[in-house]
Amino acid sequence: MQYNKLGKSAIEVSSIGLGCMSLKGSKHKQGVEIIRKAFDSGINFFDTADLYEKGFNEMLVGEALKDFRKRVVISTKVGNSWRADGNGWDWKASKNYILKTVESSLSRLKTDYIDLYQLHGGTIEDPIDEIVEAFELLVSAGKIRAYGLSSIRPNVIRQYVAKSNISAVMMQYSLLDRRLEEEIGDYLFENQISILARGAIAKGMLINKSAESFLQYSSSEVQHIVRNLTSFVKSHPCNNLTAALSFVLSNKTVASALLGINTPVQLSDLLQIKDQVAPLSELEKLELISGVRELYFTEHR
Repeated sequence: MQYNKLGKSAIEVSSIGLGCMSLKGSKHKQGVEIIRKAFDSGINFFDTADLYEKGFNEMLVGEALKDFRKRVVISTKVGNSWRADGNGWDWKASKNYILKTVESSLSRLKTDYIDLYQLHGGTIEDPIDEIVEAFELLVSAGKIRAYGLSSIRPNVIRQYVAKSNISAVMMQYSLLDRRLEEEIGDYLFENQISILARGAIAKGMLINKSAESFLQYSSSEVQHIVRNLTSFVKSHPCNNLTAALSFVLSNKTVASALLGINTPVQLSDLLQIKDQVAPLSELEKLELISGVRELYFTEHR
């Protein structure tokens, strides 16, 4: 397993991380076992959020990692508040809310510090200066080691790069979603900020799920891209999962690709190929994306 530095921080994360949102409280024991087996295999990066299952996901992660806390990197997120009736949530991005809510996450995670604390979304209308101040206060207090942003909005990301010391930005990136290549990837690299890539297998469509429309692609276009991927792996010593992850990690700004594993079988499939995942050569990248239509957007989300 390769380990990469997270931005300008002292944190090192495994090139493959576990996105824990898929682990459900109704299968608590299985979730704990998956996380611990992933750790035993060399994965040290585990991502959750206070939003997931109304905090129960953080509790699951905390329980699974408490025995080797100092040997792992835990990431969680803040900014969304469940409504009292449990019917949805509201966006709450403010200094006071962040400083108050971190205490609940620390308690659920059974730890006295969070390695990476991320704003779970963000708009250009948010009070960005006071949000940054909250994160900086938490760093100074030793309650978090670093902070970042989970967002796909280039205008919001640029504001945080200009006004803060973020170490990472989490966003979607895969063969089917290459928006970060348009402008923000190189910009983050120049500013020594890492990308944490989610959605590397595009809801499973790059692996074994039926094709459906995705972003601007029709289902038939998705099928074409998957056929091209399958053709690629036939002439290389890998499978679709290996190639999909290798493509994502070939981007120089990506520090870790996060996978949402939720069954022992999925974890077993990952562990069988994890040591084969490695950045592709430029020639291999060109071969893999040949025939894939580039993404063009008239406006950023």
